[in-house]
Formats: sequence, C-alpha cells, structure tokens
Amino acid sequence: MSSRRDHLASQERQIKRLLGRRNYDLLKPIKTNSKIDEHGGYKVRDAATGKVRFGETSYEFSATLEDIESWLEGLGNRD
Repeated sequence: MSSRRDHLASQERQIKRLLGRRNYDLLKPIKTNSKIDEHGGYKVRDAATGKVRFGETSYEFSATLEDIESWLEGLGNRD
C-alpha cells in the first residue's frame, strides 16, 4: 500500500471515530462515477434515524473528509 493510501485510510478512521462519538456513520459509495471521484466521495448519516445529515449538497457523496471535519467542528457542542 502506498503512503498516500495509508494516509487516506488513517484520515477515514479518524473521522469515523469523531462521527461515532456523535452517533453518526461515515458512508462511501459502492459504485463511483466521475463526479464523485472528482469531488467528495463521502456523506454522513445519523445512525439512529438513518437520515443523511451531511454530504448530499448537490449530489450524493459530495463531501470530502476535510468538509466533514469542518462540519463537525462547526457543530461544536450543539447537536
């Protein structure tokens, strides 16, 4: 595995832990398309309700890991 893939896997694990503390799940598409590959590739779902909370702005899986991290920081102590 390349170091870039290692870094991505590490980032995903970190985001999953942060989301898990708030009872959210990190979702990735099973099948990708050019739009998803070019921008984003993730979305956040509420584990209790199944409702998508973030990452479907103009199309499915529109969030990047950085977008999700910023979104979590913006939540702060809310939610």
